[in-house]
Amino acid sequence: MKFVIQRVANASVTIDGNVSGKIENGFMVLIGVCEEDTKEIADKLVKKLIGLRIFADAEGKTNLSIKDVNGQLLLVSQFTLYADCKKGNRPSFIKAGSPEHAEKIYDYIVELCKNEIEVVETGEFGADMKVELTNDGPFTIILDSAEIC
Repeated sequence: MKFVIQRVANASVTIDGNVSGKIENGFMVLIGVCEEDTKEIADKLVKKLIGLRIFADAEGKTNLSIKDVNGQLLLVSQFTLYADCKKGNRPSFIKAGSPEHAEKIYDYIVELCKNEIEVVETGEFGADMKVELTNDGPFTIILDSAEIC
């Protein structure tokens, strides 16, 4: 499982010209799932996501979590995080989880986050989405279960 986390001043996802999710001050998270991913792995990554202390405290140090600043989440499924570009110029996506498995894990992640964070917005699994954001910092972190779990 991979999370690409961007600390944002604002972010939105649009599908067919309609805004599906929109947040202010928080994290826009791209979520990639592979076939081996489980709910237990999701539990660990969500715990790490919610606990990341990358918001500034009163002294300007990155010492506060998303909960500490009452931040918001925008969660977007992104199978292309499992692109394999070793051969040729056309990426292979065979390492990504099947749509059925990935959607099940993605939905589980969304529910976990809703239990922790007041405002959780999403894109639509499998949709052609347009994502806009203002990266605050810029500050981007990649969580990869292969390195954390």
